[in-house]
Amino acid sequence: MRRFSLVLLATTSLAPIAAQAADTTAEAPVAEAAMETEAIVVVGKGEVRQAQTLSTRDLAVLAPGTSPLKAIENLPSVNFQSADPFGSYEWAQRVSIRGFNQNQLGFTLDGIPLGDASYGNLNGMHISRAAITENLASTRVTQGAGAVGTQATNNLGGTVEFASLDPVDHFAVDLGGTYGSFNAVRGFIRVNAGSANGLRTYVSYAYNGTDKWKGYGQQRQHMVNAKAVLPLGKTDLSAYASYSDRREVDYQDMSLEMLGRLGYNWDNLSNNYALAVKVADVAANNGYSGATATNAAAGTAWPSPMTSADDAYYSGGGLRKDTLLWLGSKSAIGSNFTLESKAYYHNNKGRGLWWTPYVNSPNGVPLSLRTTEYGINRTGYFANLSGDLGNHHVALGGWWEHNGFNQARRYYAVASRTDAGQGLLDWPVNPFYTQWEFKFATETLQYHVQDTIKLDALTINLGWKGFNVINKATPLISGGRASGRIAARDWFQPTIGAAYKLGQNGEVYAGFAQSTRAYQSATTSGPFSTTQIGFDYIKDKLKPESSDTYEAGYRYADSKINATLGAYLTNFHNRLLAVSTSVGILGTASTLANVGGVRSAGIEALINAKLGHGFTGTLSYSYNDSTYRNDVVTNTGTVVKTAGKTTVDAPKNLARAELAYDNKVVFGRLAVNYMSKRYFTYTNGLKTDSDGLGYVGGRTMVDATIGYRWDNSFTAKPVELQINATNLFDVKYISSIGTNGFGNMGDNQTFMVGAPRAVFATIKAGF
Repeated sequence: MRRFSLVLLATTSLAPIAAQAADTTAEAPVAEAAMETEAIVVVGKGEVRQAQTLSTRDLAVLAPGTSPLKAIENLPSVNFQSADPFGSYEWAQRVSIRGFNQNQLGFTLDGIPLGDASYGNLNGMHISRAAITENLASTRVTQGAGAVGTQATNNLGGTVEFASLDPVDHFAVDLGGTYGSFNAVRGFIRVNAGSANGLRTYVSYAYNGTDKWKGYGQQRQHMVNAKAVLPLGKTDLSAYASYSDRREVDYQDMSLEMLGRLGYNWDNLSNNYALAVKVADVAANNGYSGATATNAAAGTAWPSPMTSADDAYYSGGGLRKDTLLWLGSKSAIGSNFTLESKAYYHNNKGRGLWWTPYVNSPNGVPLSLRTTEYGINRTGYFANLSGDLGNHHVALGGWWEHNGFNQARRYYAVASRTDAGQGLLDWPVNPFYTQWEFKFATETLQYHVQDTIKLDALTINLGWKGFNVINKATPLISGGRASGRIAARDWFQPTIGAAYKLGQNGEVYAGFAQSTRAYQSATTSGPFSTTQIGFDYIKDKLKPESSDTYEAGYRYADSKINATLGAYLTNFHNRLLAVSTSVGILGTASTLANVGGVRSAGIEALINAKLGHGFTGTLSYSYNDSTYRNDVVTNTGTVVKTAGKTTVDAPKNLARAELAYDNKVVFGRLAVNYMSKRYFTYTNGLKTDSDGLGYVGGRTMVDATIGYRWDNSFTAKPVELQINATNLFDVKYISSIGTNGFGNMGDNQTFMVGAPRAVFATIKAGF
């Protein structure tokens, strides 16, 4: 906390910041245009790369509490998946852009880095724990490498930049309540106060609670947001605070074999502790788990229809508490320049829970609670100086962050054979064994330089960024894991592009960007996830992943149409592959190596059109051909034939169609979402590397919304009634893949089943 105090003092003394680290080609005007025209999707006019901005309207039409990431799935090349109707269940939450997974994408809120969206929570947080959905003003998606000023050291692929809502200049209260399928309950309140030329502020609270759609257990979250803006002469000060307490019970990871044998509704045994103990006894008795057998009477036969202890566990879950604070300023420097800066602090406390049949409790029950425990203390500061010099718009900025991350693996005893000893969403206490515990320190220093040159119809953008990221691991209890130091350094990551206007509404663009990804500091991923011998061997040989992205296209925008058509080529170098030495759930040490490259090429198309009489239509399509360029040679010398194979979790075809209606009284939306097949093995094979059967099939989903606004004399805003239906036709499908990683070949418990049809009713009012 001392670091944060020092940084806050530095920020106040400089009197500067920005909502987002700007791509100076036109980021802020795009967001403003989205609000002014009330367009749902706005293409990045003036951008030298593919980019779109979604307004708050696109979030409002979804069921309240839906993950903001689900809103961006309508954009080309964006693939979002989860296993619950709201898209907020974090273990299953997956987003990829142009074939790059979420760990290779950049995420920010008001410029604050949210990390790489890892479930392991090592360097950030999911957006649904950083901001209440109703408090988001816009979402900007860049499908390529993103702006050089983005606070991210992992964005080999695109960036997703969220902007929070500013307070209004008067007293206002907004209320919302939702109820629906699976006993889902949500409440929201925001109280705003302020004046036109003085302090403006709001405080808001949201509660989400729902039963799982299958099995037993709940998922719930309490969240508080507050924001303030204070104009002081030529300086605008701003501050933001967020607190989130999220707890969720897991769904069981499935395999193709399990889906065929057990069905889509199969889940863990969270409401049958006695059966979970029996399964653990059987696993110990027949030698499956390696646990000490303590109840021979349980026998060695699996309870039907189970065939292993991994078919179902007692339960699993995730617990997360996050506090996020930032303080910023934006100041006019002379008549042409603006200085923006922001200081931030993020604290996280987390637990990943799993009742394991592989380790006995001290009381002899062959079942215990295993946790992976997380603690984050991040402090950071970034600033950007930008302004006009003739026909040049120049920008210079920097970012510093210190991330202190603690990670541990601990075991807690169950109370007895008849009592688990704690609830499924309780924080465990008094571990009987700590397998390993590490302190990690990640020091990030990044800078960027940019020049945007305007020559009549031609805009040229030149720039680069550079960073030095140092990762250190210090063991408190080593447990056979690695410690040491490793760094990723790339001081020159260039970007160049141009946009040329064609008449009043059209333009062509082309660009190139190079990006490098820093290493992760964790025992469960990255260079430290191996043994000490393994780390000492790779630390001087390992190279950070990097990408070269080329893109070009045409976009058109007028008062009725926003459209874009583009093509891209990305060469991905030094791909890092962590090879696990056991079943994924066990979390044993893996080995990490550079295994070659990936080439991705594709096309993207989007059109959003006002059709008249209150109707709006949106169509998007993307084609992605993403393939491995090299075979992989394992540590034992085995050649895994991956060259020319399609990359995992990278569907070739994504298509969306949406028809919306809004006459200010009645509104509605019908959205169709298609995705083609996805491979889940690196060789694309199930039984051989050439059978091509290691995939899950494509699917088509339909969501719908209908609503009514009642204008009355009692509320400042119309009372709004809204009904949302997800998976309208109740399609059975596999949603997320890769929850337990990917293998070279064969079946694996790494799938999540998509949620069935769900219906939610919401009432909103504003005073």
